[in-house]
Amino acid sequence: MRQLAFVFGTATVLVSGAVLHAQETVPLNSATLAGDEVIETPAGEIVLEDSYFDGDASERLFDLMDLQRASQLYIWSTPLVSTTTWRDEQGAAFGTDEPGAFAVLETLKEKRGIVTANLTTPYIFNFTDLSDGPVQIDYPAGQTAGGVLDMWMRPVFDLGLTGPDGGEGATYIVVGPEEDPAPYEADGVYVFQSATNNVLVGIRILDPDPAYYDTYVAEYRMGTVGNTETSTFVRGKDVEWSATAPRGLAYWEKLAGILNEEPVRGIDKPWMAMLAPLGIVKGEEFAPTERQTQILKEGAALGELMTRNLQVNPRYTDVWWEGTSWYKSFDFDIPQETDTVQQFDERATWFYEAVASTKGMVDPQPGGGQVYMTTKRDSNGDMLRADRNYVLHVPADVPVAQFWSLTLYSEETRRPYDNGGTEISDVSLDSRMEQLQYNDDGSVDLYVGPDAPEGLETNHMATVGDDGWFVYFRLYAPEEAFFDKTFSLPDFEPVE
Repeated sequence: MRQLAFVFGTATVLVSGAVLHAQETVPLNSATLAGDEVIETPAGEIVLEDSYFDGDASERLFDLMDLQRASQLYIWSTPLVSTTTWRDEQGAAFGTDEPGAFAVLETLKEKRGIVTANLTTPYIFNFTDLSDGPVQIDYPAGQTAGGVLDMWMRPVFDLGLTGPDGGEGATYIVVGPEEDPAPYEADGVYVFQSATNNVLVGIRILDPDPAYYDTYVAEYRMGTVGNTETSTFVRGKDVEWSATAPRGLAYWEKLAGILNEEPVRGIDKPWMAMLAPLGIVKGEEFAPTERQTQILKEGAALGELMTRNLQVNPRYTDVWWEGTSWYKSFDFDIPQETDTVQQFDERATWFYEAVASTKGMVDPQPGGGQVYMTTKRDSNGDMLRADRNYVLHVPADVPVAQFWSLTLYSEETRRPYDNGGTEISDVSLDSRMEQLQYNDDGSVDLYVGPDAPEGLETNHMATVGDDGWFVYFRLYAPEEAFFDKTFSLPDFEPVE
C-alpha cells in the first residue's frame, strides 16, 4: 500500500494501514537509512517505513539520479558534440561534406563560425571518414601548422612545423580504429591510427607571403593509399554560420548520432551505461520519452552552467602569472588522460570555449608552437563587462619568434565577437598590423569596451549590449621568457 505523508512543521505523520508513526525530519547527512525515518534530500522528503520507501520516492530518486547523470554527461561529451556540430555545420555552409573537400576560412564572417577561431592566419579544414578505408596525405613543405584530430579533438598527429615532417613535407597514412596499421608501414611514410572513424584535417598557413597559398593547394594531395589526388578547396564563400554546440534536446540528438558512427572506447563504457536510462543506446534510434526529454533538457542546461563555471573559474589549476587573472588555456595532456585519471574537467574547460588541440598547441616548446592565454577578470578581480571600458598594456618585446595577437570573443557563443564590424581588425589586433599606435618605449595599449578613446580608435575593439566577452592573447612561437615567466602581461584595467 502506498503511504501518504502529511507535513506539520518539522514533524511528519505517516499513515500506513492503521499504524501512525510520528517522526522528525532529519538532514541527509544525519540519516541512518534504517527503520522509520523522514529524510530531507534534494529529491524532497524521502519517507522510510521499516527501512523501505514507497513508489513516489523511488520515482523522485530516479529523476534526481538521471538529472545528475545528464549534467555530468554534458561535461563528458562536450568535445565530441562540439566537433560533430562543427563537421555538420561546416558541411552545410561550405559544401565540404564530400570526400577531399576543404573549407578555406579567411574573412571575418567565415571565421566567426568557428569557436574561438584565430583571426590572423588562413584556416583550411576537412572532415574525413576512415570507415571506408585508410587515407593517405602527401603533405607539402612550408610554414604551416596543423594536424589530424579524432572526434574527441585529440591529435592523431601534427602536420607542418610541429609535425614529424618539421615543415619539410612528408607522406602520411592514417587508419581507422579497427584497421591494422602494420601493412601500411614503409620507409619514408608516417603511419598513425585514429581512435575514431571520423577525423578532422586542420591546417593554418603561417607563411606571410600570400602567394604560398597557391603553392600549398597545388601540392597538397589526399586520397586512398597509393591513389592520392588534388583536393577541392572551397574559397570565397564569405558566409555567416555557427559551429557552437546546440542546446536542449538538439545537443543529445548530436551525441546520439555520432555515437552510432563511432566505436566505444574502453574509457567511455561507464558513460554509455549512464546514457542508457536516458534513451541513448548505441545501435538504437534515439526516441526519448516525455520524461527523458525533460530530464535531458534540464541536464544540458545544468551541465552547461557547470561547464561555464569551470571555464571562468578553473579550480584545478592556478593563474600563470602570480597576482593576475591570466590562465594558460591548455591544462591537460595530449591524450586527455594520465595513468590514473581522465582529465574530465580540464578538457571540458577548453572544449567548451574552443576547438581543436595539437601537440604544438598543448605542449609548445621555446621557439615553436602556440600559446593561448585567456582572462575573464579585470585588475580588481571583477568579471569583464560589455558595458565598461578597459585597457590592456602590452609590454615591449613580447617574446615571440613570429607574432602575437589579441582576439575578442563572445562568452555566449564562444565565437569571434560580433560587434557589427566587418573587418578582422574590428575584433582582433596583432603585432603585424601597421595600424597599431605604439608608445615611445615600444609598448602598446589596447582598448576593449563600448567607447573608443579619442585618437586611438585603431587600438580599440568594441563591445555591445550585454554580450559578455573574453580574450585570447596568442603567442606564436613563444620564446624562453614566456616559459620562465620573466615576461608577463598585466590585467585589464578599467577605464573611467
